[in-house]
Amino acid sequence: MAYARERTYFDADSHLMELPDFLTAHADPGLRDRIPQIDFDAGARSSDSWQEAARTGAHSPEKVAELVALGDDLIAGPKGYLALGAFNRHERGTALDLLGFQQQFVFSTFSAPVAFDPTSDLEVRYGTARAHNRAMAEFCADDSRLIGVALLPLDDPAASLKELEFAISLGLGAIWVPHRPAGGRSPGHNDLDPVWARIAEAKIPFLLHVGGNPLQIKPEWMDTGRPVPTDWLGGGENVRGKDMIALHHAAETFVGALVLDGVLERHPELRGGVIELGAGWVPSLLRRLDLVAQIWKRSEPDLAALSSAPSELITRQMAFTPYPFEDVGAMIRESNPDLYMFSSDYPHIEGGRNPLGRFEASLDGMPEEVLGKFYADNMASLLNS
Repeated sequence: MAYARERTYFDADSHLMELPDFLTAHADPGLRDRIPQIDFDAGARSSDSWQEAARTGAHSPEKVAELVALGDDLIAGPKGYLALGAFNRHERGTALDLLGFQQQFVFSTFSAPVAFDPTSDLEVRYGTARAHNRAMAEFCADDSRLIGVALLPLDDPAASLKELEFAISLGLGAIWVPHRPAGGRSPGHNDLDPVWARIAEAKIPFLLHVGGNPLQIKPEWMDTGRPVPTDWLGGGENVRGKDMIALHHAAETFVGALVLDGVLERHPELRGGVIELGAGWVPSLLRRLDLVAQIWKRSEPDLAALSSAPSELITRQMAFTPYPFEDVGAMIRESNPDLYMFSSDYPHIEGGRNPLGRFEASLDGMPEEVLGKFYADNMASLLNS
């Protein structure tokens, strides 16, 4: 029996774990030697056994049998490279059978910081995105339940439009963009309007995801005169307690800019999601943007041109994934049930060993219609399905 059962579940966040040649094996020949190596140290405990994965390319038949025997406890089993289907596409379908999710977004784990690095050469940035997108399409090709997520830098609008067309041609079903200024521009700049228009026309969502902007606050905030703590995975490259204060801030700014610059209004078919950045901040964002639009429309033409309140635009066109430890029930009561989506984060450690149990506890007593929206319908809306 599957872990998720008795209703339809769409999973808005899952991952593959890259092997060392994930990018280089799929890169254009002229760029292959210029693409930086994947930094496995950034994964701390999540990177355990990557060397064995790289050597074999798959779990042994005995290990596959052992993992399959976990049945509906698979999600509580080994994580990272040790998980079933983490890096081998032929195993992934079996893992999804046991998880019971009807569809899931599939993000990479380590590639985005290479493609989104604002300090690297533009050719390397876009070349990395193209290599990633080829590799992602290959990983997801055998199972229609796997919705491969492309990488798309926004720093050069013409190059972005070209790479977007390539990602669409590969059959990738969502577009991950970095949540930072786009080559010195707002994401609502006129030069980027053709990109948003094409995403909307293709009826695929754009997504923001943790890792699309630096994870950590400035080092000065960590200077207490005492030893700097490691992150909870045991390394120094991931999120620590203080980092969680600000982890969503850049995404919140990005979403606010899209709304106030009129992108959502100009492109009513555009859909977007904010993934693995929490959602407890969303109700206050809606209230604040409505007030901003009401007050500053007297002096700002873009705000005067809005025919719908920002909260209405976001509710109609966007959705967010709460962390399992957040109280999604409280968020819904404070805003509305159209805004939030279920996610497992499989096979990452951060997703926990029973995300459904934690979400179900916070949704206890909610009507069936609300539960259906959270577990499936809101992600289906992003997919125009």
